[in-house]
Amino acid sequence: MNVLTLDEARDQCDRWRADGQRIVFTNGVFDLLHRGHVTYLQAARDAGDRLVVGLNSDASVRTLGKGDDRPIVPQDDRAFIIAGLRSVDAVVIFDDPNPLKLIEALAPEILVKGGDYDPTCSDPSDPSYIVGRAEVLARGGSVQALDLVPGRSTTALANKLKG
Repeated sequence: MNVLTLDEARDQCDRWRADGQRIVFTNGVFDLLHRGHVTYLQAARDAGDRLVVGLNSDASVRTLGKGDDRPIVPQDDRAFIIAGLRSVDAVVIFDDPNPLKLIEALAPEILVKGGDYDPTCSDPSDPSYIVGRAEVLARGGSVQALDLVPGRSTTALANKLKG
């Protein structure tokens, strides 16, 4: 599986870049993998040549206000599942509340987030701001928001399971 440490991911990105490949980066919790996740990750991969996914660690998820019972699936299992998808080239688990350090270290050419984010927003205090936007744009990269699959979310699945 391609679950890598930060150093391993940085080295791998350097090799891909040396081969002329464009690296796409996205991040998230990816708890209770569903159709929306798979569709989103395939669209992210289609934006470039290689897809690196930053995965929030269990500790990081608990700082995001998603509820005391989240994540439902432990980080190692989430990483294994995400890394097993054809569209994903590498997964890196991170402990910070946001992926900025990871984005700075990996220097992707393309940064993507879901359609609930705004790639033109330059105000970091705005909830629609994409973390890492300024850094990627400063290197000449691009930032994109990808459409979400309506009606598909981990929160909806978790609520359904609760009854």
